[in-house]
Amino acid sequence: MEKFEILEKYRKEEDRLLVAKLFDKISAVQKQNKIQYTDFLSPIELQILKKVLNMISYKKYIIYGGVEEAQRNVIIFYPDKLEDIFINNQFDFNSIFNTIRISNLPEEMEHKRFLGGLIKLGVKREKIGDIIVEDDGADIIVLKEISQFLITHLQELTRFKNANISIVNINETRKKEQEFSEFKIIVSSLRLDNIISELAKTSRSKANEIIEDERVFINYESENKNTKAIKEGDIITIRGIGKFIVSEIAGNTRSGRFVIIIKKFV
Repeated sequence: MEKFEILEKYRKEEDRLLVAKLFDKISAVQKQNKIQYTDFLSPIELQILKKVLNMISYKKYIIYGGVEEAQRNVIIFYPDKLEDIFINNQFDFNSIFNTIRISNLPEEMEHKRFLGGLIKLGVKREKIGDIIVEDDGADIIVLKEISQFLITHLQELTRFKNANISIVNINETRKKEQEFSEFKIIVSSLRLDNIISELAKTSRSKANEIIEDERVFINYESENKNTKAIKEGDIITIRGIGKFIVSEIAGNTRSGRFVIIIKKFV
């Protein structure tokens, strides 16, 4: 399938730009015979690009975000001459990633405050990977190109003024289990619009608007069919609201309504 034929499949300008950049990276690898890589990608963006790579049968790449099971990842493209290095797991990821370690904070700080601080410094979101929050700070995975800037400027922010800030090897990044908040919803059916109404705490008509606006993703793929049946294990992302897992369809009420256990990513 040709490049322009693939680009025509994507109506949203941001998706077309994302796919166009992918083709640029592949072209650069082939012309320059050296590694190229994307910025950090959200799970939704990654799913889009994986589908494109499958369409064009392109295989010489790996996906990595600095830690196993990262929420935000980079696609690294490599030329033929470096294939053995990647196949044999000999590539040094420190050439692409750094981990900024912030420690010695007086109190625990939420993920959004770390991210907000980085954005306040003018750092683009796509240069930042996972932020692993600890009791006294966080490990922040970033593209190496911005690590020195962050070391220089992070302590200009009041929230980090007295913190210890350093660059650590990517394989020294602390690992932490994904945390969830759990709650129950009760719906009349397993249709998507019913579920979205409950998750977004809004009316069915507003839920349908959210779906029609292409703000809903099931397992990281856009879904605009409001009658789609949801099943256990589905990951539902609502742009601007959050990401959820349908953990369990726990049964029915006496009136026949469905009781569903939901886990929300926090």
